[in-house]
Amino acid sequence: MPFYEYKCEACGETFEHFARNMSDEAERCAVCGKKRIKKLFSTFGFKSGSASSGDFRSSAGSSGCSSCTAASCTGCSS
Repeated sequence: MPFYEYKCEACGETFEHFARNMSDEAERCAVCGKKRIKKLFSTFGFKSGSASSGDFRSSAGSSGCSSCTAASCTGCSS
């Protein structure tokens, strides 16, 4: 079940809504309660690796350093 991202046109806040089924959409802003919300198009991310080894690699973003990952790099600037 996905999280959908919305932006309130009244207060400008961005918030997430957990959809329990395909037709479940937010009706109001989670911050101000107004109905002037717009569903945002957002990408998805996933983690690969195993929890037991602690070897996770994110699909979203990187450190910008070709010799390490964002999680383990201490020598590169991100």
